[in-house]
Amino acid sequence: MTPPPRPNTGRTPFTTRSVSLLLAIAAWFTTAAARGEDHRLLYVATPGIRNYLEYGGHGLLVFDIDDGHRFLRRIPLAGLDDQGQPRNVKGICANAETRRIYVSTTHTLQCLDLTTDELLWERAYDGGCDRMSMSPDGAAIYLPSLERDHWHVVSGDTGDVLAVITPNSGAHNTVFGPDGRWCYLAGLRSPLLTVADAARHQADHTVGPFSAPIRPFTVNGRQTRVYVTVNDLLGFEIGDLETRKMIARVEIPGFSKGPVKRHGCPSHGIGLTPDETQIWVCDAHNQRMHVFDALAAPPTLIESIPVRDEPGWITFSIDGQYAYPSSGEVIDVATRHTAALLTDEESRAVGSEKLLEIDFRNGVPVRAGDQFGIGRVR
Repeated sequence: MTPPPRPNTGRTPFTTRSVSLLLAIAAWFTTAAARGEDHRLLYVATPGIRNYLEYGGHGLLVFDIDDGHRFLRRIPLAGLDDQGQPRNVKGICANAETRRIYVSTTHTLQCLDLTTDELLWERAYDGGCDRMSMSPDGAAIYLPSLERDHWHVVSGDTGDVLAVITPNSGAHNTVFGPDGRWCYLAGLRSPLLTVADAARHQADHTVGPFSAPIRPFTVNGRQTRVYVTVNDLLGFEIGDLETRKMIARVEIPGFSKGPVKRHGCPSHGIGLTPDETQIWVCDAHNQRMHVFDALAAPPTLIESIPVRDEPGWITFSIDGQYAYPSSGEVIDVATRHTAALLTDEESRAVGSEKLLEIDFRNGVPVRAGDQFGIGRVR
């Protein structure tokens, strides 16, 4: 059972700062509207594992995708501990229709208004929080506890708990299928992927086993395939979501495993380009993103791209133009060249595993991307 929402101490609406911020946002949207086009923004939640100590503060950083990924503003976040220090950010999700964005920390889930940047609520949950995923209609968030046994299913509106699912797997990563029928739950202690029926908020079946406990993973748009990274593998494995069996193992050729700074596994992060022609896989030890031809059977390596830090995550812009590894590069998918480097208001390097695109029209969000590189072919 969760406690009631916390009061927004120090975050009262319509302060001088709030009015100034709203005026700045309104002016920016007016300029965008005058161009007669949708405007794409990248929202990056910090601190993440990479940059917790590198930032003097924390927040939700906003970048202008259509202006070379120029830094726009830093939105203050909640999620502080009893000493006022920021807790580690664990996940991010958003919904354009409800105009809300959510950020989880190790202890709480917070909800912000996309049109005003104001904190609407912050709630704590039994067992903590990890990387969540939201139903396409924005009604439900599947929120894993912090590497414990259960997921809370919570209301996207209020944060109230709707159900609890307990696979006893070491709850960690969560992916909603694009049609909202299934939600996929992966734990740090299990080689089985739990598939939940999102209409009933209940575990329905499992896929696997894979060769080791599942780390980051993704699914294709038709939900016939799942691509998983697992402990101790430089590469990935493939599961058939219809037969519910593991069907392939792909090791990255020409590169060896070695020590890594975080996550404890060589490949922590995998994504499909939205058109599902490519699979991008993280390689922490060799500081590379490996790009595979997803249409080949088995998938074949196309290119290996050096990045500036150990990558631990990968996602893409909604249209598939850009790849966003957690090391902070903006990579042009067509040329596989670095188009930009994310930097903050003080020109410091930005890197995070919790980021997604949101598109606006006349100041109103019209599309929201996903922190996971999910296939979009349906």
